[in-house]
Amino acid sequence: MMRFGVDRLLEDPSALRGARRVGLVTNDAARTAGDVTRHSRVALREAGIPLIRLFGPEHGLIATAPDGAAIADGMDPMTGLPVVSLYGDRMRPAPAMLEDLDAVCFDIPDVGARFYTYTWTLYHLLAGCAATGTRVVLCDRPNPLGGVRAEGPLLDPSCASFIGEDAIPVRHGLTHGELARLWQREHWPQLRLDVIPCHGWDATCAWPAIGLPWVPTSPAMPRFESAIWYPGLCLFEATTCSVGRGTDAPFTCIAAPWLDPLAVIDAVPEAGHYGARLEVTQITPTQAPHAGMPCPAVRVSLPLDATDRTAIARYIAMETRPVALGLALLSAVRRVHAEVFAWAAYPTAANPSGVDHFSRLIGRRDVAEQLASASHNERLGWTTVAAWLPRAAAAWLYPRAIAVD
Repeated sequence: MMRFGVDRLLEDPSALRGARRVGLVTNDAARTAGDVTRHSRVALREAGIPLIRLFGPEHGLIATAPDGAAIADGMDPMTGLPVVSLYGDRMRPAPAMLEDLDAVCFDIPDVGARFYTYTWTLYHLLAGCAATGTRVVLCDRPNPLGGVRAEGPLLDPSCASFIGEDAIPVRHGLTHGELARLWQREHWPQLRLDVIPCHGWDATCAWPAIGLPWVPTSPAMPRFESAIWYPGLCLFEATTCSVGRGTDAPFTCIAAPWLDPLAVIDAVPEAGHYGARLEVTQITPTQAPHAGMPCPAVRVSLPLDATDRTAIARYIAMETRPVALGLALLSAVRRVHAEVFAWAAYPTAANPSGVDHFSRLIGRRDVAEQLASASHNERLGWTTVAAWLPRAAAAWLYPRAIAVD
């Protein structure tokens, strides 16, 4: 039976023995495996964990604030506890917010992609706690994409931002607990870190094998299908194409009023190599770009007729290559629509480094200019991350072999 780290902490609170003042980094998407209607913070409080302060990531404690919106401090109506925002005026907790705590727990679901900001909320929490000597107790959760495939590139330091601050791949194949162990090993050996692993997670399987309903992790991640293709189709957020924000399945399509879906699909003959099926469809986004406009679109789905959830979960974990697919689609759109394709402008205030948004997403500055002419093998070369395996393996909590070819 699946038990998340928080379920195991509720069963045995000894990891927090002696702690009289505890902080918790969490949001509404963090539920218990035993009852997915039960919020972690409520369950921990009811179990007698002495929580005195909550910390919230992007999208706020309720996990519904718009993408990129600054979040103010506040009060949690469920627990009555003060909430310190870690997305807005600050990304890292100030020393004074940590020094009066005996421990800080972390419990937030992830989607397995480098540019999902909850990962970097964890990164900054670890840095802050390493500086103050505050103990971190991380309640681990499965990587919903599984843990056997990683896709690059590794982040180049020149492209660092809050959507990527360390040299990890776009699809990293680790859990939050394993990332914390990696960063403790590589950056903060003095960090007092305890990870409570999941029980019952098979790293060779994606989310469907768990058998629990998907709880939306943010407004643009309402369904697990969105998480499957997000590591690749999110790259189109740096263009004037829509990725279906505001529809019922964001990040499962690309669309624009000028898009010729059939021509784009014909320009990606190797889609099956990425574990994907491409189809012509039409959507009407309700968010920019192209809000309210009917747009021809390319929809991405799994090429499976199987109904067995374990078979589907293994296929997603082992066969899908969303990053390689995203690059192939981008290359095709640039070639087919060379006259109208454009990179999206990004507000300077939100990007003080001046690095273009696509480079921040993909993690390298040299990919954009080569994309239109790159071959299938050249694009695969960008996503291959053999150097990641030994680093990742040193942090594993759930033994497996990462596929990097």
